[in-house]
Amino acid sequence: MITSYRSAGAVRHRGDQMYVCVCQGITDRQIRRVVDEGARSLSEVQMQLPVGGCCGRCQDFAEALIRDCRQQQSCGCAATA
Repeated sequence: MITSYRSAGAVRHRGDQMYVCVCQGITDRQIRRVVDEGARSLSEVQMQLPVGGCCGRCQDFAEALIRDCRQQQSCGCAATA
């Protein structure tokens, strides 16, 4: 589970929404939605969202977020977004 979004390089903005990819304006909510719809990897998320396609600095965090979402799905935990 991701314990510190700030240390992972994501940018907090507007309360509970967080920008993961600043270059493309992609938020954690958008990534979580795509994972909830069935995406299982960063490449599958990238088929629907342009996350990590510019400078690439967000890719590690996006991958960690995807893993976290999938772990929450597999254990039946409620998503926090």
